[in-house]
Amino acid sequence: MSGRIFSGVQPTGALHLGNYLGAIRHWVRLQQDYEAIYCIVDQHAITLPQDPKELRGATREVAAALIACGIDPTHSILFNQSTVTAHSQLAWVLMCQTPIGWLNRMTQFKEKAGKQRENASAGLYTYPVLMSADILAYNATHVPVGEDQKQHLELARDTAGAFNRQFGVEFFTLPEPMILGEATRVMSLRDGTKKMSKSDTSDYSRINLTDDADTLAQKIRKAKSDPIEGVSFDPEKRPEASNLLTIYAALADRPRQAVEDEFASANFSTFKNRLAELCVEKLSPITTEMRRLLADPAEIDRILDQGAGRADAIAGPILRQVYDIVGFRQG
Repeated sequence: MSGRIFSGVQPTGALHLGNYLGAIRHWVRLQQDYEAIYCIVDQHAITLPQDPKELRGATREVAAALIACGIDPTHSILFNQSTVTAHSQLAWVLMCQTPIGWLNRMTQFKEKAGKQRENASAGLYTYPVLMSADILAYNATHVPVGEDQKQHLELARDTAGAFNRQFGVEFFTLPEPMILGEATRVMSLRDGTKKMSKSDTSDYSRINLTDDADTLAQKIRKAKSDPIEGVSFDPEKRPEASNLLTIYAALADRPRQAVEDEFASANFSTFKNRLAELCVEKLSPITTEMRRLLADPAEIDRILDQGAGRADAIAGPILRQVYDIVGFRQG
């Protein structure tokens, strides 16, 4: 194995094509070469209000999606965050090593809190420290991240370094970012300048991993296009065409230039029909397997509990060593 990777996904809303192409398909490949730990970060989810019943259901749905996409829970470790207490316990220790000034620089808090900053929860403000704990609880060597998460990983590295310096140890590994390849940013089907998001009010802006074949095809055919002849990649002048080309290349696992050359003189309707067929071919098996898994929630819970036990076997000893370094008396 080349090292240990950790990555997490929130159980807030259905996973979509952007999640799959930007992260999950890479996680599936990485588990062959790394000791892989994949976490459904339900504690991060409650930094914003959640309905308890919906949160439990979403946690199972995300687990089913990851397994259906190819995460092997007998090989990789798959669990939900709240079942391994080391995450929150280590977060407190790390909070005591994290200057407020570092947190004030975190752009995601400003984006999520918006004009309600004074009413935002302390959990939302300290979210990046819990993310640091997620990673450092396993002394992960690498973290697959998108561009929007790089700042949080830099904080994890800074916090790990601060802890090591404070106590004169070389205990925490400084995790390396693993920026994943092309199609890490999949854009909205309705606006090629905006990232595909589960929070978008229009369901036609995204491809959900739960969409059936007819819905998949319909969304692609109704995706926004432009009147320019042929299909070409030009994110500035043709954001929608560029987005659909990127999606096609990623799903087909082909170089984008090769796809662009193939459809350079094609009209948009022909291209979108081909893309719709490709989406159905690649994504329908995932949807079918998700439905099979979700029909047996007890089995999903069993998989997650088994993963939690394996995660705790790694994180528990690391936390005990941290407590010893800090000077806590342990029974």
